[in-house]
Amino acid sequence: METFAHRHLLDIEGLTRSEVERILDTAKAFFEVSRRPVRKVPTLRGKTVINLFYESSTRTRTSFELAGKRLSADVINMNISASSVSKGETLQDTCRTLAAMHPDVVVIRHWAAGAPNYVASRIDCSVINAGDGMHAHPTQALLDAFTIRRHRGTLENLVVTICGDVAHSRVARSNANLLKLFGCEVRVVGPRTLLPAAVDSLGVRVYDRLDEALEGADVVMVLRIQSERLEGALLPSLREYARTFGIGAKAMALAKPDAIVMHPGPMNRGVEIESEVADSDRSVVLSQVESGVAVRMALLYLLAGEATESPAIGEVG
Repeated sequence: METFAHRHLLDIEGLTRSEVERILDTAKAFFEVSRRPVRKVPTLRGKTVINLFYESSTRTRTSFELAGKRLSADVINMNISASSVSKGETLQDTCRTLAAMHPDVVVIRHWAAGAPNYVASRIDCSVINAGDGMHAHPTQALLDAFTIRRHRGTLENLVVTICGDVAHSRVARSNANLLKLFGCEVRVVGPRTLLPAAVDSLGVRVYDRLDEALEGADVVMVLRIQSERLEGALLPSLREYARTFGIGAKAMALAKPDAIVMHPGPMNRGVEIESEVADSDRSVVLSQVESGVAVRMALLYLLAGEATESPAIGEVG
């Protein structure tokens, strides 16, 4: 098999359509591993993966840990609050320390946009961006694409509506970049205060009315209201948001009858999504979680098993 053309995964930008398809096809091969009685393969035996999370995470961190262990890699989860970072160690010194331990992959989530690129330029191993500030979340976009393809049978020319706090969403940006590779019509909708100033530069259709944005949608992607990132009076109230932009059964009736609904989690039930939708047959939220393990197994395999000296995916040069 041809060697994967990248050493790092820092962003969706820089990936070609064929490279996305290769990642998704590789994930498909690993998907069944998680459903076997013995959920382990020896693929990355002897390799070391370090999870370096400066922000809280349940799904992403746990799925990377499971992905590494199911590939038989040695996985180290760094507890930032109990590490030297809490004593004032800089990111540069943390990179130097990790480099001295000779890991094969560092998975990093950081509150600062560009932090994974910084680490990748200062450490001699593969780096995977597990979310950096409001910039990018490439592995979430890939697992979302994998989930859509499983449930819709294709990624080609779909209408995908992304609803909610787009301004603060690295998920929205990465998904928009990926879906456009497959000719999808990507729509974003939310209060004007929660849409980025340069939203048109994402190459999406922008709406401020939920009913218009949902009309004929194949996929409804609901974003979490990120209260921890909101500053000032961007929303009159969560109750008003839920009334105007919350996804309930009435709203989903505007989409196609076979439309699926997604959410990256964690969900604010009763705010951006109602339980009647989150727990319905149209919801693929738990399928996204399952897909995340397979996609991250694929990425660890492609990067740790086939690392090259080629430029990083999404590398800022």
